[in-house]
Amino acid sequence: MRPKLVFTGPTLSHADALNVVEAVCLPPAVQGSIVSAVQRFDPSAILIIDGGFQAEPAVRHKEILWALSRGIHVVGAASMGALRAAELFPHMQGVGLIYRWYRRFAFAPDDAVAVLHGPAEVNFAQLTHALIDLRRTLRAACRRGVISPEQQARLEGAAQAVNFRERTLARMVRDAHDGKDDVENLCRELGAAFVQQKKQDALRALELLRERAFEKAQPMPELQLTSAFSKDMDDAGLAL
Repeated sequence: MRPKLVFTGPTLSHADALNVVEAVCLPPAVQGSIVSAVQRFDPSAILIIDGGFQAEPAVRHKEILWALSRGIHVVGAASMGALRAAELFPHMQGVGLIYRWYRRFAFAPDDAVAVLHGPAEVNFAQLTHALIDLRRTLRAACRRGVISPEQQARLEGAAQAVNFRERTLARMVRDAHDGKDDVENLCRELGAAFVQQKKQDALRALELLRERAFEKAQPMPELQLTSAFSKDMDDAGLAL
């Protein structure tokens, strides 16, 4: 039986993913990851959750289209997967609220899903918080009366103003401090009600992968292997 592949890391650990679906779990996708994985595993389906973009070039749109042109279902959710699915609609299937947000708002910031994380040796442990998770947390807290609309706006502004490499709930609360809030208590209250939207979307996508509940794929036009794509794959040490 052809395997299913899942590219994941900081959003959802490999162990957590395997609790939902039988699959081959791979590190966050970067340039060449899709082509390399298809050549190695001949998968029936691919789910992209996380992707890298700092130390290595990000996963290329063209290699996803290349996999789709070979009849492989490619699904994206939660993080880099949601971004690429929104950008490659209607050919790549997207899952979850974050994917729908990127589909609706074409110029939404890429760094809304970005986090700083550790290496594979520490299971890609997440070191910062994604802006999208912080925003969802603040909106939920405002609806429950934990914070006021004015506090919500101030906290969101503070979260947006800081680089994703330093964006944490504690940093957001400290930066938004106006002398009135109890910083320590507010951190505790927001932490206790933290909304892990990226993780929720990833889990839903894994369930879809397990159930093979794929949308009917749009017919792919004949894929043109451009010189730029060939160079990208050469740079990644791959031959098509």
